[in-house]
Amino acid sequence: MRIQRLGVIDDAELDLSPGLNVITGETGAGKTMVVSGLGLLFGARADSAMVRSGAASAVVEGEVAVPPDHPAARRVAAAGGETEEGLILVRTVSAEGRSRAHVGGRSAPVGVLSEVGEHLVAVHGQADQWRLRAPEQHRVLLDAFGGPEIATSLQRYAVAHRQWNATREELARLSTAGAERTLRMEMLRGALEEIEAVDPQEGEEDDLRTEELRLAHADGLRQAADTAHAALSGGDDAAEEVRPVTELLAGASQALAPVAEHDPALLELRKRLDELSYLAADLGGDLASYGTGIDVDPARLAWVQQRRSVLSALLRKYGESTSVVLAWSAQAALEVAELDGSDERIAALSQDEARQRAEVIAAGAALSSARSEAAARLGTQVGAELAHLAMAGAEVEVTVRHRPDADGLDLGDGERVRVAAHGLDEVEILLAANAGTAPRTVTKAASGGELSRVMLALEVVSAQGDVPTYVFDEVDAGVGGAAALDLGARLAQLAQHAQVIVVTHLGQVAAFADSHHVVHKSSDGAITASDVRSVDGPERVAEIARMLGGVTDSPAALEHARELLEEHAPRRLSG
Repeated sequence: MRIQRLGVIDDAELDLSPGLNVITGETGAGKTMVVSGLGLLFGARADSAMVRSGAASAVVEGEVAVPPDHPAARRVAAAGGETEEGLILVRTVSAEGRSRAHVGGRSAPVGVLSEVGEHLVAVHGQADQWRLRAPEQHRVLLDAFGGPEIATSLQRYAVAHRQWNATREELARLSTAGAERTLRMEMLRGALEEIEAVDPQEGEEDDLRTEELRLAHADGLRQAADTAHAALSGGDDAAEEVRPVTELLAGASQALAPVAEHDPALLELRKRLDELSYLAADLGGDLASYGTGIDVDPARLAWVQQRRSVLSALLRKYGESTSVVLAWSAQAALEVAELDGSDERIAALSQDEARQRAEVIAAGAALSSARSEAAARLGTQVGAELAHLAMAGAEVEVTVRHRPDADGLDLGDGERVRVAAHGLDEVEILLAANAGTAPRTVTKAASGGELSRVMLALEVVSAQGDVPTYVFDEVDAGVGGAAALDLGARLAQLAQHAQVIVVTHLGQVAAFADSHHVVHKSSDGAITASDVRSVDGPERVAEIARMLGGVTDSPAALEHARELLEEHAPRRLSG
């Protein structure tokens, strides 16, 4: 991780190793800025006051080593970032308060850093105890501690609850819509009866329109046909001085007949005259037939007009054409059949709901029992851990109880409780920080340092492994002497399963580290700056001596520091 222009830190680079990493330094050197930098890197709220005085912006960069199938890597990939060589995360905060984030080389909303961070880091400090301050996290911690037994019970309950909810939703939809269903059925039936009474035929409106035009103009149509027929073929009513077209064409053909054989061109013209004559004769016959087929039928015209009126009214209500009306009618008939069967469906669903409700109650009771048993063990084991963390008189109680709800699930004994997807229980971790005090919710009963120690005890006991890195700030507040050694041992134990980063002022804790980083402060009289560097060998001995006695050149302090390191410093995990 690289931190630039953040608070008193001008430019510092940390190579955090696996296992236990401790960060130490004199008061005011900027140790907490390292934790703040981690917070920014994983989506914490930015504050322009964190930017180093006189700088335009602060930048925190981090490279995280996780496999490509890790949830954090998948989230970065979903945001368009590269993950093949680990995760590269960058957070920039300007002096004006603007904040930018990059994941895997791509710009992204700061919220993506938060989502990535949830899979990577759990930060425990006086200002950031989200896992204990969020009530639902008490249940998550207990369920993780309970292991396979709770996981199996929770899975059974989740399946039963999901099925029950689906049945209830469908039953509610059908039952609460009873009045609307009745009205809908009445409307549909009325519409179907109306359509059935009219009995429209597909395309009928076009046929009726054509027939009405013909009947309404029958006299004119027949007269026009007769006149045209007379002009072509003659007739009884034709005027004597008017010669029909067929006669004229025949005369023209006869005039050409004697000489047409002498010229092929003229012969071709006579053939065309003959063709016209045949066509005129056929057309005249057709006009005669058409004229005799036209009937003047006022009664039929009245019926057609009435039918069109009825059909138009139907189309205005149910569709722009008979094909649309008929399609709507078919769909409405299907809906009526479905609504008619709703009563039977409601009865069947009611039986399913009663059976599934009983399954939810049984699965919920089994889950509650598993949680209660695990809660007793968790409280006992965390209390034992706190005895080694300068909280010897503290008692931890993990309560598992139902939350009453007048509108909730009836368990069958008159008790109604709130139901959730995760069970019927509310889980709360209570702490009596001192002997003789009543237990209260842990966030109210513990100070900042105590809260970090409770969280450490929970992490050590559960060893969940749900995140690869844990960060502890102020976990050693109010601790000293032998209790400090116990605290270091507990942190080292947690570091066997995950990467642990601890900001500490206790040499006894620092002695357990796999990697020791010191924040150094320097000043030129005008500007104070800090950097971070790893120490080992004599430098580490001198730093622990300073932490133990405030001096680095005291033979006694140096000897004490060497003894602590020889006794407690673990073998380097990298080796």
